Amino acid sequence: MTIATDLIQPDRGQDAIAIHLVNEDSFESVSNGLSGPQRAALAAQKFKGGGYQVGIVPDGEGWFAIGGVPDPDELSSWCLAKLAEDLPAGTYRLANAKAGPAMFGWQTAQYRFTRYRDDSDAEGPRVLLTEDVAKIELVSAEAQAACLVRDLVNTPAEDMGPAALEAEAERIAKAQDAAITVTRGDALEKGFPMVHAVGRAAERKHAPRLIELEWGDESHPRVAIVGKGVCFDSGGLDIKPSRGMLLMKKDMGGAAHALALAELIMKAGLKLRLHCIVPAVENAIAGNAFRPGDVLDSRKGLSVEIGNTDAEGRLILGDALTLASEHEPDLIIDFATLTGAARVALGPDLPALMTRRDQTAEQLIAAGKAHDDAPWRLPLPDGYREWLKSDIADINNTHTNGYAGASVAGLFLDRFVGEDIDWAHFDTFAWRPSAKPGRTKGGAALGLRAAFHALRGRYG
Repeated sequence: MTIATDLIQPDRGQDAIAIHLVNEDSFESVSNGLSGPQRAALAAQKFKGGGYQVGIVPDGEGWFAIGGVPDPDELSSWCLAKLAEDLPAGTYRLANAKAGPAMFGWQTAQYRFTRYRDDSDAEGPRVLLTEDVAKIELVSAEAQAACLVRDLVNTPAEDMGPAALEAEAERIAKAQDAAITVTRGDALEKGFPMVHAVGRAAERKHAPRLIELEWGDESHPRVAIVGKGVCFDSGGLDIKPSRGMLLMKKDMGGAAHALALAELIMKAGLKLRLHCIVPAVENAIAGNAFRPGDVLDSRKGLSVEIGNTDAEGRLILGDALTLASEHEPDLIIDFATLTGAARVALGPDLPALMTRRDQTAEQLIAAGKAHDDAPWRLPLPDGYREWLKSDIADINNTHTNGYAGASVAGLFLDRFVGEDIDWAHFDTFAWRPSAKPGRTKGGAALGLRAAFHALRGRYG
């Protein structure tokens, strides 16, 4: 699982195969400088310089590679990804460009999820040499974080339940010298009643818990990262149809983002006091499952009527956001695979972003655009708050008119964030339904780099 740690290496003059980058406009002039057999070889491969095209060019007793990109002078994260996927194992260097941001996609393109099958026949790694040594460590850490999200999301629920999320948090805490606290059982029922209610129907091995990591200098600004950890979502008593349940192993995608981002922050040594919170549950069905029409207590003291047991993610996040707010952080960012409405609006590639402050939205969007991970902002309209009114409780967890589902879910979360606290909410899909260069089908980190680079700009 994940990816090798040495796919990008400093260029010290090692033997390497050259990669020449072209686009459709420059390919003709480059082709004119090739021999007849070389041009014939590229013609046989139907290479014309288009984006993501890969060609092998014979050169004496050896060969070099040629790759199509939109602009060799301005590479994106994914420009080298197809080369990293298709070239034979070996060591390479760019002959006429600097890899820059494309070092990220070179690494993520070589991700394989191998937990449940033998991958021993796969080709060895493709290593890229670069003179930009200062960027190797950071870009490699970002690629590792993105692939950690993939690993966690791709793992089925039986092997990625609340206990497995706890084990992952323990691994991070040990590696980065962070403190970890886990709340379970009676303490969970008393302190985080909505987390307990959602998770109490699961069997014992998947019992609910709330996981906290703390790291960093206490004198630095406090930042809370919260991730929805619904390790499997049956829908509860408002049960999903089988087709809707098929991908619900990914409903802990928010937790995967939060843990990966927390580890990335620690590795980068950002000047902040980190508080990472993951409420981890399985929304199962049993005789003690919470019901439609029940009224739940919450950590904040608000009573919550259950309009739908399949709107459980916002419940566990409500308790977690309350906890984060109690420490008066400078900023809270939460990640959640929260609503189908966000996917209807934005499709699978764009995470929905909701914030209280325009400046925070601008920072996150700018950071995302600069690193090929742009979110799309959705509003938190005050006029829609009334749709969450309950006849018998302080708030309902759903609305019934079917409009603006992503924003209304965001408004529910907003009730549990402390007054005047800067807060950003990512409603992310955490899944890629079809592969693209550098981005395999399956678990996906969407919004991770946007959040990290916004934090890096703010606290770096």
